Amino acid sequence: MTEQQMRIVQQQTLGGPEVLEVAQVPVPDLGATRILVRVHAAGVNPVDWKLRQHGYWLTPPFSQGFDVSGVVVAVSQGSSRFSVGDEVYGMPNYPDVPDAYADYVAAPARRFARKPAALDHVHASALPLASLTAWQALVDTAGVEAGQRVLVHAAAGGVGHLAVQIAKARGAHVIGTASAAKHAMLRELGADELVDYTSVDFAQTVSDVDVVLDGIGGDYLERSLSVLRPDGLYIGVSNPLDEEMIVQAATAAGVRGATVCIEPDHTQLEEVTALVEAGKLRPVVSETFPLEEAAKAHEHSQTGRTMGKVVLTVA
Repeated sequence: MTEQQMRIVQQQTLGGPEVLEVAQVPVPDLGATRILVRVHAAGVNPVDWKLRQHGYWLTPPFSQGFDVSGVVVAVSQGSSRFSVGDEVYGMPNYPDVPDAYADYVAAPARRFARKPAALDHVHASALPLASLTAWQALVDTAGVEAGQRVLVHAAAGGVGHLAVQIAKARGAHVIGTASAAKHAMLRELGADELVDYTSVDFAQTVSDVDVVLDGIGGDYLERSLSVLRPDGLYIGVSNPLDEEMIVQAATAAGVRGATVCIEPDHTQLEEVTALVEAGKLRPVVSETFPLEEAAKAHEHSQTGRTMGKVVLTVA
């Protein structure tokens, strides 16, 4: 297996979508406590094109992608979570090695969960990073409970549309900001109230909120703090490095502030699977592109106008 060649999307420099290229490299070695997965689909996330542009903690050359869904084709000795032939999904090597835009990926078995039987690989690959971001914000950090009022900004986006459903599954009253064209989809997903941010200032129409989940940042911070109840919680997910500033601003406003930095967690991913199987969580995929068109996928994602997720089809 290790002598076989595979495709992988890499970049030699930082820059626009044009820096992405499909290379031929050896299929990765299995290694201890790891599984080798034949990738069927790879999710595209904003962090992908932000890394492509800015690198942050990565220095070129590096590969791309953190979300996969596929089939186990090899299992290392001593690893018992999965068997060859199992369908799995997860975040293989986040945040160390973005290598999901590829034919194969090798990673620790505990970075994966069994793929929801109700989903095909395209829709399963849309879930890991975005759903865990929403879960770790709303469940781990906020502890959202029935009866609370939760405001989700960018509610039709990758994290947002899953956050709406996770909050609703926990019994919250869910308010979302999104353009009017996306309201019908969000109502289908369970949103109770919707605000068209293109024509209405949410800060003038929304109040008494327990939790705000903000994936936009900027001037949304101050306005979001103003709609929170005393001791309410603002959670920023656009840039975890802003936490000190967010906490200070929230404290001054008499509320609480936090940020979320996503961590792979197979146990939480299994909770996500349970919601999918119970019919309470449905990933929306707006566009798919073949692996060779990763640059076009980035261009589409980077418009900020997509509903749900963009996915690369691989196998």
